[in-house]
Amino acid sequence: MFAPGTYWRLFELHNQALWPAQVLAVLVGLAIVAGLCRGQAGALRGAALALALGWAFVAWTFLWQRYAAINWAAIGVAWGFGVQAIGLLVLSTRPSLLMAAEPRRRLAGLGLVLWSLLAHPVLAPALGRPWAQAEVFGLAPDPTAIATLGVLLCADPATRATRVLLGALRAGALAWCAMSAATLGTMGSAQGWVMLAAMVVAILAPGFTRARV
Repeated sequence: MFAPGTYWRLFELHNQALWPAQVLAVLVGLAIVAGLCRGQAGALRGAALALALGWAFVAWTFLWQRYAAINWAAIGVAWGFGVQAIGLLVLSTRPSLLMAAEPRRRLAGLGLVLWSLLAHPVLAPALGRPWAQAEVFGLAPDPTAIATLGVLLCADPATRATRVLLGALRAGALAWCAMSAATLGTMGSAQGWVMLAAMVVAILAPGFTRARV
């Protein structure tokens, strides 16, 4: 449907249009990490709110306004991102959202968030693309989905309703990771393995299957 160069060029145009929002996005992400390290449930709700804004922002500015120009299916994906944003917004209001009791799952979650903030953007130059095409948390879909998986790994529900919501949100983030891995694999990009690895880390994290529906 489109050449790899065309796909990566979208991120370059996206970054140019949004600069210096990338700096703010990374700072917000680091604040999320700091809050999760403190182990407070309030930090989880704040992270969910920030992620809700990120999913909504990516839905409109990247998927709808840019990606849809070369991939008609992106319009439907943008709506899916909007639903995920609403779910995260609801999650941010749930007093029954607790910090995960399993320390290894929290560690895996923090690792995914840190990857999305600090390592994922570096994949562009590491794989021979210019820095201008780097994918940044909160502005691009892949690192935003990976960070979401990380934050949700750090959460446990105290009620059935919150458990259902957590399960749905995890499924949404995993669905995008799988879709992105398929797209990147079709383009012959090694970056597709990164998305698959994020899925494996999340699914195999201790207690992941018990914490979801």
